[in-house]
Amino acid sequence: MALLVLVLVQTTWAQGDLTAQEIVTKADEKLKGESSIAVIKMTIVRPSWSREMTMKSWSKGNELSLITLQAPARDKGTAFLKRGKEIWNWQPTIDRSIKMPPSMMMQSWMGSDFTNDDLVKQSSMVTDYTQKILDKETIEGRQAYKIELIPKEDAAVVWGKILIWIDTAEFIQLKTEFYDEEDYLVNTMLGKDIKMLGGKLLPARLEVIPEDKEGNKTIVEYLSLDFDQPMKDEFFSIQNMKRAR
Repeated sequence: MALLVLVLVQTTWAQGDLTAQEIVTKADEKLKGESSIAVIKMTIVRPSWSREMTMKSWSKGNELSLITLQAPARDKGTAFLKRGKEIWNWQPTIDRSIKMPPSMMMQSWMGSDFTNDDLVKQSSMVTDYTQKILDKETIEGRQAYKIELIPKEDAAVVWGKILIWIDTAEFIQLKTEFYDEEDYLVNTMLGKDIKMLGGKLLPARLEVIPEDKEGNKTIVEYLSLDFDQPMKDEFFSIQNMKRAR
């Protein structure tokens, strides 16, 4: 779901001889793998209430993903399919699938601090932005590259700027700030509880915190994560949304 990372930059970081593109690409590839299967708990926190959901997700490359909700009972069986830049939603209560129109892309996903567009644009940090290393900083005891991402002129992206902090040793995404076109901070995503997941050192907990909604945040926790399991493209079909478990 994650949660969430370019034209080659000529300037390299002197101490590591890595370009900003290479750093972001390494972090992105580490998070995704060729394919992945995950069981995730999402907690939506609001000032007066909270809500938990458990889901299973399958992904292959940057173009294909399928998410099915397992709990709570009222949402069980609800599914979301991504193929390229399109999303379908399966609603078992009405026994039908719906293709989400562009007008719904910026709406909240299942009431969380993620949007439907976040499901589609998960690869945009690698393809739609130019990047520049600004500095090195320490995030929760880990040295990190601070990298600025600016959208390319022809890129159809939501954010006017992204700042991302990537661990210099393990290329872990530790913190990401998302800014609008007016350069106002909208959301901050934090990577926490770093441990081995699927044979890789990764954050097991992601927190998305909206800047202008005090007391609001969405927490994503990986209960299990496996990489590079064999999957056929045919698995990611509208017909399979109602069957996948």
